[in-house]
Amino acid sequence: MARAVHDRLPFLATPPPAPVRGRNPPLAEMLRLVGAATVDSDAAAAAADEEANALSLPLPRGGVTPPPPGGRTIQFRLAFTSLTYSVRAARRARPGGGDGGGGFRLPLQNRCDRVTAAAPDAHSSRARVLLDGITGEAREGEILAVMGASGSGKSTLIDALANRISRDALKGSVTLNGEPLTGNVIKSISAYVMQDDLLFPMLTVAETLSFAAEFRLPRALPAAKKRTRVLELIEQLGLRAAADTIIGDEGHRGVSGGERRRVSIGTDIIHDPILLFLDEPTSGLDSTSAFMVVQVLRNIAESGSIVITSIHQPSQRILGLLDRLILLSGGRTVFSGPPSAIPAYFAEFGYPVPDDENRAEFALDLIREFESLPAGTGQLVSFNKTWQVMHAARHNPNDDPWAPTMSLKEAISASISRGKLVSGSDVAGEAASMHTYANPFWVEMKVLTKRSAINTRRMPELFLIRLGAVVITGAILATVFYKLDQSPKGAQERLGFFAFAMSTMFYTCADALPVFLHERYIFLRETAYGAYRRTSYVLSNAIVSFPPLVVLSLAFAFTTFFAVGLAGGVSGFAFYTLAILASFWAGSGFVTFLSGVIPHVMIGYTVVVAILAYFLLFSGFFINRDRIPDYWIWFHYLSLVKYPFEGVLQNEFGRGGECYVRGTQMFDNSPLAVLPDTVKTRVLASIGTALGVKIGPNTCVMTGHNVLREAAVTQLGKWECLLVTAAWGFFFRLLFYFSLVLGSKNKRR
Repeated sequence: MARAVHDRLPFLATPPPAPVRGRNPPLAEMLRLVGAATVDSDAAAAAADEEANALSLPLPRGGVTPPPPGGRTIQFRLAFTSLTYSVRAARRARPGGGDGGGGFRLPLQNRCDRVTAAAPDAHSSRARVLLDGITGEAREGEILAVMGASGSGKSTLIDALANRISRDALKGSVTLNGEPLTGNVIKSISAYVMQDDLLFPMLTVAETLSFAAEFRLPRALPAAKKRTRVLELIEQLGLRAAADTIIGDEGHRGVSGGERRRVSIGTDIIHDPILLFLDEPTSGLDSTSAFMVVQVLRNIAESGSIVITSIHQPSQRILGLLDRLILLSGGRTVFSGPPSAIPAYFAEFGYPVPDDENRAEFALDLIREFESLPAGTGQLVSFNKTWQVMHAARHNPNDDPWAPTMSLKEAISASISRGKLVSGSDVAGEAASMHTYANPFWVEMKVLTKRSAINTRRMPELFLIRLGAVVITGAILATVFYKLDQSPKGAQERLGFFAFAMSTMFYTCADALPVFLHERYIFLRETAYGAYRRTSYVLSNAIVSFPPLVVLSLAFAFTTFFAVGLAGGVSGFAFYTLAILASFWAGSGFVTFLSGVIPHVMIGYTVVVAILAYFLLFSGFFINRDRIPDYWIWFHYLSLVKYPFEGVLQNEFGRGGECYVRGTQMFDNSPLAVLPDTVKTRVLASIGTALGVKIGPNTCVMTGHNVLREAAVTQLGKWECLLVTAAWGFFFRLLFYFSLVLGSKNKRR
């Protein structure tokens, strides 16, 4: 059998040389938690043996398989067998929704992959197969790269291995050291790097990694050790020169694209994960930046991790850094092995790679040509199966020096004890002590609040624009309604002022919609693997947003209260300010809740403006409560504007001794207003005689309480209205929490 294999595949007798690579010590060993790792003195020969063994082939040196590089036992091996995943054909992919868009997708996972036509036998009339019997493995210290044309299933395979596809929908098995991976375990020992770089723009590189360390490193690790970890990671990522540079965005110049990508990777590997999954980390980068990113991945793998990444058209230099490569087409494997075996593989298939052409580009072009044929890539798939069967026949699974000798729990404990900073683990190295979250609830709130405060403080223009809008609006209202008198018209004008002022509070809060939508994507990425609790984020968001609301409330109150001539003195001003603050609080909560439900800015603005208009319509200003039709009265009680509007009305008109209609002023809003005062006086006397009451020109006819009754503002007191308004704010933040719980699932179905 061996002679037959060598006759058909002569290149296997002398595997191509692999690039010379030394092994770096684990990152956490730099913290001096354990001794230095043993460095392999014969790195080039070990790398060549490693690549040959990846194909399960007999190696030179007398047929003896060498031990793993570094002189130590490989502790982790991730194996996946017959992975199959399909979705209903009727379901359409969302824009930028990945490999066919099957199931629920995180909004931030914008991928370019789409499902292309595969062989006819791979698809049924009712289902679209995204993965079709994918089998392979990845070992500690290696980089497994998944490559293929758009729609081949790269991202879907990464999601399947990272437990981001429901196990009910995914067929086949994924094991680590022979044991299935549970949700909590994989969250603690793994990290998933998204394709998009989702970072806070105004934080520096060092601050971004420091906050990631606070979230992900073990709670028992001293602060000094965490700072050391951040510094060592900055060195490893090649970011020392950019450590104090802000990340930046469209309006603020920051780090380069390649540096952003490395920072994004750094935030997810800060806890030195055992499993690292990446979705096209080199996408959008130039060749040099892409090579530097893969070099970082090479160092991470050699520190004792398993790195699995999808990659798009790697350069020849990048191919030299990879250990294993899986080529996909239509969800099926067309090649699996070391990149160095690509030329001989396709030569044996009958399509040799030209000497002056990139092996990866040639393979992708050839796959695309086969996909355009009626038979698809069936020939390549069949040839790969034959290839793998012949290699498996030469391999004795019971004599494998790469096979881990420890259970998963023992391997995790051993990995922690030699320096791995597994998220949520105890530095003593007990895998059983792993927690779902690395920090207690109050620590998460503290770190989140500090991070948001720093990022907000460095973008003062956002708050200043909002403050300017509030002050300008207040100044316009103050000049339009300047020094209102106590007359029938003055009472009516007060009603209009309060209605516009209270609705302004809610419309001003609409600018919080796009701000959170950016943070929402960061939140989804960070909570996908247990960086912090959702409740911590919701409370932190409320804490950070509250102080600016206090400033805005005071600014609007000082601008309008005294200029308009509102009643109540100091106590009236205090309640007026609290009512404005409660309105800001309720409006901010309402907009925040909508931003958690509607992930699109323009749609969000449309919904916010429309609903706030309905709130104003049914607030009781345009039509009294007792005049609203019964089938719409429910909307009156749901109106956020109703309660602060009625509260400030009671604060203004609910005081004793205030009179708004006196004697002859009764005729001001009627055709009798043109009569001479002497005639009005005689008419009042006649009315008084008929009623048996003396009514003169200065007799008070309507007090503030009468105004409230005319406006149908009689159900709740002003303090009750204030409490209801504040309660709306808490209620919407509770709904915001549930929207995050229901809307941040990271698994396909």
